[in-house]
Amino acid sequence: MRLTYAIVYVRDMSKAVAFYRDVVGLPLRFESPYWTEFATEGATLALHQGEEAHREDPQRLFAGRCRPGVEVPDLDAFHERMREHEVTCVQEPREVFGSRLASYLDPDGLVFGVSQAKG
Repeated sequence: MRLTYAIVYVRDMSKAVAFYRDVVGLPLRFESPYWTEFATEGATLALHQGEEAHREDPQRLFAGRCRPGVEVPDLDAFHERMREHEVTCVQEPREVFGSRLASYLDPDGLVFGVSQAKG
């Protein structure tokens, strides 16, 4: 069995697309006002137009939340890119269980993780 997609519900599709495409750097596969897909080497990340969400503490792991993750070749370079775009970092790059990891907030306050490719 293999995970094929993850859906993130967003308030503002244009803002979310611009963030994941232009800031994070995911390649766009398909875009519409209510559904957008990014072509990654693994599972598809899809954005779906959602309703206004209640703001929770983004660092708490409430049931029913999603935390997408991406792998990058150079976490320090990615982190610098996020800083240049003034993206909120909720976990600075650090070693966790033998991997380099960091976490950031998307425009809707959803935490997404970033790991550095090994090797």
